[in-house]
Amino acid sequence: MPDTSISGHRVVRELTQLIAQRGKPGMIVSDNGTELTSNAVLAWCGELCVEWHYIAPGRPMQNGYVDSFNGRMRDELLNETLFMSLAHARVEIAAWVEDYNRERPHSSLGYATPAAFAAELDKQWPASTALMRKTTARL
Repeated sequence: MPDTSISGHRVVRELTQLIAQRGKPGMIVSDNGTELTSNAVLAWCGELCVEWHYIAPGRPMQNGYVDSFNGRMRDELLNETLFMSLAHARVEIAAWVEDYNRERPHSSLGYATPAAFAAELDKQWPASTALMRKTTARL
């Protein structure tokens, strides 16, 4: 959700919720933003045994998926919309993300939407996802 700033504690809270929904990743790749290099994030990684890989500064292509997404969002939404307030930005961005995840097929996902692709993964691995959710819920 768009905000004026995001702390390391907020990153940890959001990632914990994502892991509860989708399971724990083996590795997270990100840039070196202060919210991502905070003590809260580093401690959380240690507790959950999640490896975190930081890309080299000034090298966004080292995380090409995110760089591609950011470019698409910038071209389709951010460069085309004049946000009148933070609340307006939240509404517009939420609508764009909903469309991106639920309406648009993605070639990298076999022309499925991200939501449909995630639902299929849940069907294929329900036991491992349930175990991961149970483990994460205790944290």
